[in-house]
Amino acid sequence: MQNISVGIFDEYVLIQQGIYALLNEESSLNVLFVCSEPEKLTEQMKSVPVNVLIIHIHDFNIGHIDRIKQLSFNFPRTKIVILSFHNTEEIVLKTIKAGAKGFLSKHATKNELVEAIFTVRSGYDYYSSSITQLLLTKYISKLKTDEYKEQEATIKSLSTRQVEILKLWGEGYANPEIADKLFISTRTVESHKNHIMQKLNLRTTVDMVKFAIKNNLIEI
Repeated sequence: MQNISVGIFDEYVLIQQGIYALLNEESSLNVLFVCSEPEKLTEQMKSVPVNVLIIHIHDFNIGHIDRIKQLSFNFPRTKIVILSFHNTEEIVLKTIKAGAKGFLSKHATKNELVEAIFTVRSGYDYYSSSITQLLLTKYISKLKTDEYKEQEATIKSLSTRQVEILKLWGEGYANPEIADKLFISTRTVESHKNHIMQKLNLRTTVDMVKFAIKNNLIEI
């Protein structure tokens, strides 16, 4: 499998170097550039295209949203993952609407960052656990006020194994933990999750958790 090429943008050089050091330890990732100047980021992307761009945002403002929109439009093949200390519902939803495919909070670990890179590269969105909980809270609120559209897919389309995996995922277990519990490989878990999303016509892992809640597979 071809390595995933990654770019890093962070206005603080020290933190930028820290992210680079973490990702550089992964043999399947190639960090092709790091950039700390906003005005040079677009030119950097033009000269060195990457599969995934990590953007670390410290103080959110409208300029960051505009930058994400511009990069998403100009480089549609590049998936953008946001790292931020600010994870309010408004900010998360604005970045998603602007074109970001992943959002990690200040509590995210290296493993979550690496998983986010692989997930968005595969065509799916990724949110760290605290962000997932934030979006779920919004979803549950909509359920209570009957504003959320009824889920069209039914659980009958899933195999017994897929239901088990969906239930464990909805309860907060990570892929390796699910693999251990079901005595299968992590790759098999990932394969099942992809098949679940395809069968149910879901776009993100958050949607999987929503489906599990809707169909009483997990308790809230």
